[in-house]
Amino acid sequence: MGKIKSALEIALEKTESVKSNKNSIEQFEAKQKGKKLANEYLGGGIDSLEDEIKKIPSEDHASLKQGIFDVLICQINLPAAKEDLARIEKAGQGLNTIIDDKNFGEIVKQLAQVMRQFLDESANYTEAIKRQYAPKLRQKEEDLSRRLGRQIKLDPFQDAEFLAYYNQNMNTLKENYQAAVTQVKEEAADLFEAK
Repeated sequence: MGKIKSALEIALEKTESVKSNKNSIEQFEAKQKGKKLANEYLGGGIDSLEDEIKKIPSEDHASLKQGIFDVLICQINLPAAKEDLARIEKAGQGLNTIIDDKNFGEIVKQLAQVMRQFLDESANYTEAIKRQYAPKLRQKEEDLSRRLGRQIKLDPFQDAEFLAYYNQNMNTLKENYQAAVTQVKEEAADLFEAK
């Protein structure tokens, strides 16, 4: 029994220095709740973040909003397709709710315009790149058709040379727009931290 008692005493001594802080646990849980609310909001399960925040005790608002912010800020990225615009705009509106700054509301509107412009310009770039590469692609199709003895039609996106050329040009376009996205994220973080 002496060994058990001394092992128990050692364990108690070690756990004394690791006292659980009820407040930090509550703050962690509030932050997790905020992340969950943000995901539900993005998924359409919640219409108003403001109404949901009001339901939470005010002492948990800072941690709750931090959780919401962490999820929503990650959604502010260049869209890959038109379907992404709604998600990005909704994330911007959610950020505006927790930041509560009329200047940021204008930034969100401008960001939505920039995102639409990016998608339009991206589509135009794609078509221009295809047109520019078309003679080379036709030459490859003719060469393959002659060698195989039948008509061959190539998809430009299956051609490694085209893909390299396309990616190089598209990356330049993305870099230009990524600066705007980065600026919005930094502005959001600055305004959120100032609250």
